[in-house]
Formats: sequence, structure tokens, C-alpha cells
Amino acid sequence: MASATLADGALVELVYDPKRHNTALAVWREGTAALEQRILDGGRYLVPFSAGNNLIKNEVVLLPSEPIDYESSERLLVEIRAFLHRYVDLTPTFETIATAYVVLSWLYDAFNELPYLRLRGDYGTGKTRALLAIGSICYKPVFASGAATVSPLFHTLDAFRGTLIYDEADFRFSDERAEIVKILNNGNVRGLPVLRTMVNKDREFNPRAFQVFGPKILATRQTYQDRGLESRFITEDMGSRPLRADIPINLTDEFKEEAQVLRDKLLLYRFKHLSRTRLDHSLRDTRLEPRLNQILIPLLSVVADPRLRHDLRAMAMEAQAGLVAERGLQVEAQVLEVLAELMASSNRSVVPLADITSALTERYGTEYERTPTNRFVGGVLRRRLHVRTYKSHGTYVVPMVERPRVELLCTKYGATPPSLFPSRVQSGDVGTSGTDSQPLEPE
Repeated sequence: MASATLADGALVELVYDPKRHNTALAVWREGTAALEQRILDGGRYLVPFSAGNNLIKNEVVLLPSEPIDYESSERLLVEIRAFLHRYVDLTPTFETIATAYVVLSWLYDAFNELPYLRLRGDYGTGKTRALLAIGSICYKPVFASGAATVSPLFHTLDAFRGTLIYDEADFRFSDERAEIVKILNNGNVRGLPVLRTMVNKDREFNPRAFQVFGPKILATRQTYQDRGLESRFITEDMGSRPLRADIPINLTDEFKEEAQVLRDKLLLYRFKHLSRTRLDHSLRDTRLEPRLNQILIPLLSVVADPRLRHDLRAMAMEAQAGLVAERGLQVEAQVLEVLAELMASSNRSVVPLADITSALTERYGTEYERTPTNRFVGGVLRRRLHVRTYKSHGTYVVPMVERPRVELLCTKYGATPPSLFPSRVQSGDVGTSGTDSQPLEPE
């Protein structure tokens, strides 16, 4: 076994001594740590994985060797950051984030949602070095690359429940991407295992749930098309400036030894802090979108340093500004901008879809290969923005009751909301006249 919580509340973790080439179980009970080879728990014996395990022997999974003491939590954070700074060139903001993420990885099972880290850039920009440096001091890192097949990843993550460190995570083949994305989409929320059908020795099909929840750090060259998956990442763009002169080009055994010492200290840190680590809902920032708060709060909950918390919040605000700016370049933002202005200038209870299409074409028509149609604009409103439309006297319209939703969407996409436009109510109606009919099926 790799880790467990015993019936009496004791914590158990698998450890491996690379010098003696033996594994053991580190047990934390009543404030004391001990190494044991076998533990009786509820009528069953727990034993460690063999030291000859292929994943342990080949350093695919890195483990602490024993829990060792550290000066203080604050000093441990300083040591983690100094280690990262010594071996990898990161921006100061991301160096702060990575330090907090390392701590979070050792306490991740105290939370129900987790963010992911990502290093993005072309070859030769230091992505792999960053993965090695950050990953080597995370909780039970599992190292893999784009050359790995999917099945071992499911089994390894389920067995060790550690941190996935995945290099070259740009998936070239659709079937490969679909399988890996299952791990990424399910792996940041507790209680969403991946179901896969296994065949037993009698050749009977036996569905099995694989637990893939846990921290994950990836290196990619590009972004993912799935916006939902993209929103789970805190990303560092590598190669944006010259490499610091003091970064070693090659890693030596000293790097492994320093990482081993930090893992040993972090094991004791986990033992001491896991039981009292909780998600602190008071740390929610109302200026941030729900998904960014979901990413940020676990990181803030594991660090108490005010300066570190300030840096993390600044990172989140910067990320949100980037998201809003990116959305502002999308067709949804253009449609919202036009719709918001028409809502602000209308004294009717509806805005005709034809008016939205006409204004969109006049303002942005040159940016489209083909002139926007009512059907296209209606599709953007209903399918992408989920703004309701209905048919009134043969013409599709957006009801004014959708205005609160449009207000929120404008904030999300960086468009000016209707409430901020100057009042420009016209003397006549906008669009069709007459009494509005009941909603019908959309076109």
C-alpha cells in the first residue's frame, strides 16, 4: 500500500530509502512518527510496496525516505522557494505559485477541488527542467510523458494517489487525447473516478473505478481547445526572457539529494498539518469569477504568509484580466456589445434579432468571411451565451427580462453592460410593433 488512514486515526505513508534500497511504512500516531514493515489494522495487515517495484526502482514515482524535522513552516516555504529558484528560471509570481502548489500537493486530500499547474512554451524554453524541479518535491510525483500509454497512468495514479507530472502533454491523436483528457477533466474534483472495464482471470468483464483525483503539473506547447479544461490551469509561459546566468545547465546528484531532504521534511509537514487543514471560505475574493476562486482558495488555505497571499491574489486578478481580454476578441463579445447597447436604447420589452444582426454587420461585418445572418446571431445567443429568444409576430426577439443575464455576461466578456450606457430611449419602437406573443420554439 502507498498511504492510508487507520481506524485509530493514525496516518500511514509509503517511504523508500534509496541508499539501503528498502521500503517501509511511516506511521504518524499521537504526534510521533515511526517506521514499520507491517501494520495491523482492523484484522488485516498493511505492508509496503516492494523495493523492487518497477516504478519505484526506476524513479517513475519519487517517495520520501523518512519524516525528518524542520525549523518552522515559514522556514520550510523559504527552503522550497530557494530550491526552485536555484534550479529553474521562473517569473517571481509563478515561483510564488509553485511554492504554494508544492505545499498544496502534500495536503491535497484535505480539499475537494484542485487547480493544475502548466508550463507552456516551445522546445528549449525550460519546460522539462521546471517539471523536474517542481515535481521532484511534490507529494509522491508520478513522472510520465507523451510517449506513455493511457492504461499505466490510470493504474499508477489509482495505486499511489500522488501528483501527476506530465511532459509533452500535447496529444497528437484523437483517441489518445480523449483518454488523457478523461484524467484531466475528472482529476481536479474529488468523487469523479474514471470507470474502465477490466477483464478478470475468468475472462469476465468487470467495471472498475480508478481514482485520478490529485495535483497535476503539465508541460505543453499549445493551449487546449476545451475551454473548461483550460480554466483548470495556472499557466507559466516559458522562454519569454533570457535564461538567468546562475541556472545550472545540467542537474547533478546534489539536486536529487536536496529534493530528497525536502520530501522528507514535507512528509513530516503533512503528518502535522493534514488533520487540521480546511478550506477557508472566508478567503473568497468577490472580484474574481467562481472558477478562479475555486482555483485560488485551496492555495490560499495552505499558506499563512500575508505577502504570499497577496502575490497569489495579484496573480488571480492578472489571470482574470487576461481571460476577459481574450473573451473580448470572440464573436460572443461582439454580439453582447451590440445587444447591450440596443437594450439600453430601447423602450420596448423586446429587442428584435434582426436589429442585432444589422448593427453587428455594420460594426464588425468586415471581420467575417460571410455576412452574419439572423440564424448565426440567434445561434450565438442561444447556444453559446444561453440568452433566451422567442418568436413574436413572425420575428425572433430577445426579451428584456434577459437583461440581468446580459449584464453578467458583459462583465465576463469585457463588454459595456446596458446599465452603463447613457439613457438614449427613442421616441419610436425599435424593430417590429404590436403586442408580444408567447414564446415559441427557436428557429
